Amino acid sequence: MHFQFSEDSQHSYFFSQPHQPFFILAFINAIVTMLIFLLSYKGVITLAISPKEFHIYGLIYLLFTPAFFAFLFTTFPRFSSTPAIEKKVYLRIFSLYYLGSALFMLGSIVSPILSTLGVLVVLSGHIMGVLILKNIYTTTQMEDKHDLFWILLGMSFGVLSHVLYLLATLFLPFLMGLSIQISIYLFLFLMTFSVAQRMVPFFSHCMVEKNKALLNQVFILLVLHIILESIYAHSSFFIDMALAYIIGKELLRWKLPFPNPNPLLWILHIALYWVPVAFMLAGLTNLLSLFTNMSFLFLDVHTLALGFVFTILIGFGTRVTLGHSGNMMHADAWVKYLFIMTQVVVAIRLLTSLVAGFGWNFMILFDISATIWMLLFVAWAIRFFAVLIQGKKLS
Repeated sequence: MHFQFSEDSQHSYFFSQPHQPFFILAFINAIVTMLIFLLSYKGVITLAISPKEFHIYGLIYLLFTPAFFAFLFTTFPRFSSTPAIEKKVYLRIFSLYYLGSALFMLGSIVSPILSTLGVLVVLSGHIMGVLILKNIYTTTQMEDKHDLFWILLGMSFGVLSHVLYLLATLFLPFLMGLSIQISIYLFLFLMTFSVAQRMVPFFSHCMVEKNKALLNQVFILLVLHIILESIYAHSSFFIDMALAYIIGKELLRWKLPFPNPNPLLWILHIALYWVPVAFMLAGLTNLLSLFTNMSFLFLDVHTLALGFVFTILIGFGTRVTLGHSGNMMHADAWVKYLFIMTQVVVAIRLLTSLVAGFGWNFMILFDISATIWMLLFVAWAIRFFAVLIQGKKLS
């Protein structure tokens, strides 16, 4: 099961750097999976698998994971002072993600067997990609591997959650909750925060002394959160509040220059500020849900995944695309509007959960948030796909 992309193709530029094909695939998946989910939620189409499982898999493993590989296949060798990853190596991973994404989305409408085959193909690419990063980690001659370790650990938990998802859909459905918890907190969040705590202060010229105990503390609390949630739903509220305090205190110590006139920086700062907000909201809503019948429609997960991971993905994705294409590291009016739209998506999705929590009809807000999500990625594609595919120079 292998696609070979020709070196002599007229689109060879498209495959010349790992972030280019992976970002394209991730962002197309973001649009298509949300469209399919929205249509299924509205009853326009009937999915062959659970809409919830489709939504989870589409966002975590078909959007965020290939986007992570886009960034890490480009930067991880630089972080570790090792040679760049060979084209034939990262194209092998891309081939599996490309084929697996198509099989999963087609199978979700046609047949769960085809959908499961897609998961197996994507999972094989996921495992191979993490093994590449592991090889870089073990061969680097750098003495300080602190950040590399946490990034690799986060990506490894992604493989674990991916395997648990597959087992849950096949014959062990009770594992789905654990898969989701690990994928959100020990994969998406831990990996993204490990990168952010390294890169954002550097980009912002904040020369504060590194707090190497931070990730250890955060990791322990995240594990406790997952254990408590696995025992009894919403019981992790005090852990969430502790995470909000520890991370919020650390962000204040960095003294990020916010508000910042540079959109390429303030979007990253906003993403980080969402972290303590997300954990504080998680603590409050979990506490309410624990003692009442209120259901906040996964507000805790969405605030963290959209406010932090999604926002920083758009920020880093734009920065990498500009910086590795020979374009000026400058955010024009189009980019500023894209960044503002990310926060509109987060705000409306947060409002959707709050409205649902009070028992009101939230469908209109849900439709609006899903539509703006798709429009955002379409607008990003209009602006940057030509840069990724052809190396277009922006005016």
